[in-house]
Amino acid sequence: MKITTITFISIMLVAAVFLSGCTSAPEDDTMTEINIGYQPSTHQIAHMTAMEKGWWAEDLAPFGIETVNEFEFPSGAPEMQVMLAGDLDVAYVGAAPVIIALASDLDAKIIAGVNTQGSDLVLRPEVPYESPEDLKGLKIATFPPGTIQDTLLKNWLIENGLDPENDLEIVAMGPGDAKAAIAADQVDGVFLPHPAPTFIEAEGNGRSVLASGEIMPDHPCCVLVVSGDLIRNNPEMVEQIVMTHIKAVEYDSANVEEAAETYGTKLTADPEIVLKSLEEWDGVWSADPRPLVNSTVEYANIQYELGYISTELTAEDIFDVSFYEAVSGE
Repeated sequence: MKITTITFISIMLVAAVFLSGCTSAPEDDTMTEINIGYQPSTHQIAHMTAMEKGWWAEDLAPFGIETVNEFEFPSGAPEMQVMLAGDLDVAYVGAAPVIIALASDLDAKIIAGVNTQGSDLVLRPEVPYESPEDLKGLKIATFPPGTIQDTLLKNWLIENGLDPENDLEIVAMGPGDAKAAIAADQVDGVFLPHPAPTFIEAEGNGRSVLASGEIMPDHPCCVLVVSGDLIRNNPEMVEQIVMTHIKAVEYDSANVEEAAETYGTKLTADPEIVLKSLEEWDGVWSADPRPLVNSTVEYANIQYELGYISTELTAEDIFDVSFYEAVSGE
């Protein structure tokens, strides 16, 4: 089961389907289905690999899982709305949207890392750029408020003496809409995760001028989140989810060309451009959540200062690294 475009209406439809009886847990509380959310970026190829190779189905079958449902979202904000509604068990998502959801009483924890860095600021070819000051007066498309890209971009602008509200126009868009907007000259630039920057460059509609690792070195990007219900009631299954995820991350890291093919097949994208993106980006796939803890808490502090959340969150509020430590033996 796959959703290719999520809008507010479609989110409501997804919720309606679940609430009408298509849920993970039948009346006897035996979990036979699991619902996984993900986004169409190369950051999250680990999920695609585990899904396409049948690892999710094979590895979770001993726990009674008969069906693995996957749902595709354009960004983390709508994905977390569906998880808040209780309709996702597992999510591949940016760390920043998780923080906002947790501050809104999401019952879940980050249990593993997925990747660090991996987004670029791309400007149209004719737009000059030498410093952040050159962004004044421009119109930049990026993911919705509270996402990794939005949080990084606005904080970086403030650190460089620019007002994100008044010195330029930042518009919220998913990756498909943002790519179309820069191609149609409706925006001056975009700040998006890979592979979108490489596709924009390949189509002659822009050039990358800044990698997200230059904004915040080694910053967390995507993470693996599971529901609190799964953690409390199926901890052994959660350990297996982490093991399967680690297997996929390690496989993709050792087989980058195949990872590009997997992405290209699943998302109907040119695998050669996807591979070029993976060769050029500053992103790193990694399952270990522990190096992400301090910088994710820093995200929470930034979001508190930006007014996105009304309460400050601690590492304990956000993470449960015990499952990773248990299965990795570290």
